[in-house]
Amino acid sequence: MLAKLVLKDGSVFQGEAFGSATPKSGEVVFNTGMVGYPECFTDPSYAGQIINLTYPLIGNYGVSLFDSNNSPIDSAFESQHIQIEGLIVSEFSRDFSHWDARTNLNDWLRDNDIPAISGIDTRLLTQKLRECGSMLGKIVQVESPDIDFVDPNLSNLVARVSPKVPETFGDGGRKVLLLNCGCKFNIIRSLLQRDVTVKSVPWDWDLSKENFDGVLLSNGPGDPTKCEKAVESVRKLMQMNAPIFGICLGNQLLARAAGAQTYKLKYGHRGQNQPCILVGSKRCFITSQNHGYAVDDKSLPDGWQPWFFNANDGTNEGIRHCSKPFCGVQFHPEASPGPLDASFLFDDFVEKL
Repeated sequence: MLAKLVLKDGSVFQGEAFGSATPKSGEVVFNTGMVGYPECFTDPSYAGQIINLTYPLIGNYGVSLFDSNNSPIDSAFESQHIQIEGLIVSEFSRDFSHWDARTNLNDWLRDNDIPAISGIDTRLLTQKLRECGSMLGKIVQVESPDIDFVDPNLSNLVARVSPKVPETFGDGGRKVLLLNCGCKFNIIRSLLQRDVTVKSVPWDWDLSKENFDGVLLSNGPGDPTKCEKAVESVRKLMQMNAPIFGICLGNQLLARAAGAQTYKLKYGHRGQNQPCILVGSKRCFITSQNHGYAVDDKSLPDGWQPWFFNANDGTNEGIRHCSKPFCGVQFHPEASPGPLDASFLFDDFVEKL
């Protein structure tokens, strides 16, 4: 079946449909990773987005099965289901080869009602997104009805992906309260590996009656300005002086709670090879990233300082308080997929508990 990718500026890319036959609209972004498509597609930070993969061949190692008990401890994925709105690839492989694979990419997308399109010049599309910025788009099959463009950033995407009820993992001696704004499973796994108890709570949970040794603010999708209730909760948490560690969206929420501003990047950072420099040093960490917004470090109030910056474009990649145990990073120290250069940050956080 033929399909087309239509961008808000009127550009049309013709290709072949696979996955679901349901047309979908969202924000078109690109990811430069070479591997890790099952982890990327299930990352809640991609909610509302149509992802364009720059690596030319996708699907050759298939897809594993979700755990029957839906446990984030053993799962090979980053959430319970696919989070992206649609997929764009140059070529996808119907055949796969991997010891743990149980199905192919086409069937996995179809079963999760995710449309995809192949045969696209993904290099040209990526160049367009770099020049013009991320833009709205839709994947429409030739035989399907047309749909309107939908801007996911106008809604509170965090409310869509955040859990509805609290859940506790592990039985370690120290307790981490996880403000779950769409947390990747590997963040929870990374904490459990360090022998702590993790209590995950919804993004708008009343934290005033919770007992904890430290707080982790998770990643999540969309515009941090849509999460003012979470920002207010973080602001109250800071008055308790307990350790706080933010990751991705969590870093932005921490910054806004401190009084800083955030802004939308032209096309964001999405991939597994983003170089981040530790401020005040020449030390560089290769990191996994997935975000479209960033902290304006020039707006940080007194008592706060930049912690990391991106070696490619100089944007902020982390903040920390000068005297209190509050810090956050824009990249993903838990990786999955990607390098583990920054995994030591979990050790640093747990040591503060």
